Amino acid sequence: MSDRTTPREEPTIQQLFDLTGRVALVTGGAGHLGTAMCRALAEAGATVVVTSRDAERAQSVATKLPRPGEGNHQGSALDHCNPEDVRRCLAETIAKTGRIDILVNNAHEPVAHDLTSITAEGFSRQLQNATGYFELARFVHQYAVERKAPASIVLLASMYGLVGSYPDAYEGISPANSVAYQTLKGGIIQMARHLAVYWAADRVRVNCLSPGPFPGAAAPAALVERLCTKSPLGRMGTPAELKGAIVFLASDASNYMTGQNLVIDGGWTAW
Repeated sequence: MSDRTTPREEPTIQQLFDLTGRVALVTGGAGHLGTAMCRALAEAGATVVVTSRDAERAQSVATKLPRPGEGNHQGSALDHCNPEDVRRCLAETIAKTGRIDILVNNAHEPVAHDLTSITAEGFSRQLQNATGYFELARFVHQYAVERKAPASIVLLASMYGLVGSYPDAYEGISPANSVAYQTLKGGIIQMARHLAVYWAADRVRVNCLSPGPFPGAAAPAALVERLCTKSPLGRMGTPAELKGAIVFLASDASNYMTGQNLVIDGGWTAW
């Protein structure tokens, strides 16, 4: 008689987070947060394809990535708001690496105007970031179906897709956080939910990663000081603090997770 209490063989933590043999494409991989996420995926064993609108910058990041899985990291030019560029980059990636298992949609074409000055054209242009995310995700889904293989897709959203910004944090220092940006990020969170339920049967998981305040070096010091007062942890995030989250979402450690939004914000949205 079989022992029904005997569990199935349980993977170790090391096995769950191991990305050896997988290929991850990271858009905006040469940016403030993208570079840290590329390093994280490479450290977990993945071969990483770093994309940027600047091909030389992308290749520079790729050549500096660690190689625990002996991955042949690549740099590639990509403007994700250009559909022809999306198709070209993805075809080149498959030709060079043989596969795509993980897509991290992180690239973002910024907008410089707040709700008082943005034009209709500028607002629509900002929302093209979502179109680019969808085109990339749809390609990776179709490719996974053709390969009869699983895939993990991570969309970068933001805490500002969940809550409004504090007007007093920006007053007198810089323009308010863009209304078009907040609309975009809220839409990306909903996109992940929608794609997740339609693609689950194909073993293609879609989740969001929503960073909180992770200002770059160019952010005004006075603004950063004000933002710190809005965070329960009392400080801003550093790019390295997204490394664990991106490996979790990309790996088998999150196999039973899809359509969700993982928020890393120092407690900002818990107020």
